[in-house]
Amino acid sequence: LDNQILVCKQIMNDHLGDYPIYLTRNLDKAKNWLKSKKRGTRRIGIIASSGSRRIKPYGFDVTQDLDVENWFLNPPDDVRSSYFLEDIATEFGIQGLELDWICVCWGADFRNNGLLWSYKKFRGTNWQNVNKPQTREYIKNKYRVLLTRAREGFIVWIPKGDREDKTRLPEFYDSTAAYLQDCGIPNID
Repeated sequence: LDNQILVCKQIMNDHLGDYPIYLTRNLDKAKNWLKSKKRGTRRIGIIASSGSRRIKPYGFDVTQDLDVENWFLNPPDDVRSSYFLEDIATEFGIQGLELDWICVCWGADFRNNGLLWSYKKFRGTNWQNVNKPQTREYIKNKYRVLLTRAREGFIVWIPKGDREDKTRLPEFYDSTAAYLQDCGIPNID
């Protein structure tokens, strides 16, 4: 998250060989990857930044209150549990807690433009720039929390976007996906 591509690659190569991290642009592939990891009591789930307001068209509403107890504790046959991959936890619901395997949904609130991070907040019907340094750090820390919630490994899902929706344009996501790949995260598409 600090724009240190070479350091990221080195860490991925030297220290994370037994900790799988992948990237996909396909939500179904992300869900199938998670389901393949569900063995015994291993818990899976999907998480996202509370600022990822425009993943709603994919079925995830980050403004909806999460039933945390049921999400974390209920068995795989309970639709309220994280296993069902229907309800999403934000940094507020998952902070201080972990799952074995997770999918991190990457929203358009924290975008890499190829050189630097761009910080956004969705208000009304548009994304707005965040210029206040303290608020920018808060947005970056949301993703820091999300990227540290998996015990055994995770997959990052970055939407492809939609050219017909000005709030989900492909360019909001493409550079971030390319940046994470440059950091050494393999794409499973």
